[in-house]
Amino acid sequence: MSKRTLIAALVAGGLTLGAAGVGVAYFVVFAGTAPQRLALSSPTATASGSPTANATAAIGAGTWIVASGSVAGYRVREQLASVSAPSDAVGRTSSITGTVTIGQSSTNYSVSAVSITVNVKTLTSDRSMRDNRLHQMGLESDRYPTATFVLTTPIALPAGATSGEVVNVSATGQLTIHGVTKTVTIPIQARLSGSQIEIAGSITFPFSEFGMTPPSIGGFVTVQDNATMEFDLKLAQKGA
Repeated sequence: MSKRTLIAALVAGGLTLGAAGVGVAYFVVFAGTAPQRLALSSPTATASGSPTANATAAIGAGTWIVASGSVAGYRVREQLASVSAPSDAVGRTSSITGTVTIGQSSTNYSVSAVSITVNVKTLTSDRSMRDNRLHQMGLESDRYPTATFVLTTPIALPAGATSGEVVNVSATGQLTIHGVTKTVTIPIQARLSGSQIEIAGSITFPFSEFGMTPPSIGGFVTVQDNATMEFDLKLAQKGA
């Protein structure tokens, strides 16, 4: 073997080992358990064991704002080359702003407007290396720091929404991620609990639908083609 060939082989081997090391460091051999999917929280119980939700409370018409305790994020399937089973990678943030407008006609209520903004630069997971890479890959959050949803079709709220029940509705609107805007319909669960409204839901889509490429590291760590956006938002009436 010539000296030049030997050097080339050593460099190639070093790059391969380096990439493998990055893959293992990035994933830490799938250590840990992914958080559960975001969903409505359990109603707080009183001393007698009954929920504190005010079953007779009426939804206040007007503007509601995103309040403390709100969470949004992503969920994707990651695969480490040396491990047979994939694992969920989950990133979340509480850096969310927005408003929801509720109108009333007689005893009927409807959601007439929704505008939500998530600061995706603040998404964090259990791996800082993954978080750092999303600033330049996939979401490219340094270039596209926000994700937004704007409602385009009013939502009629069922009667159960005024009695503390969990209700199921669909929100159709413009979702913008990675600088790309698409019309989507998101299934949502909602519940009025006293003076707070809580809404939770998720939507799954191919990375390519929003102009993104699934992140990977030298073939050692790859991400499957679909991503899930999920959220659990707490809303408080403005001025209340």
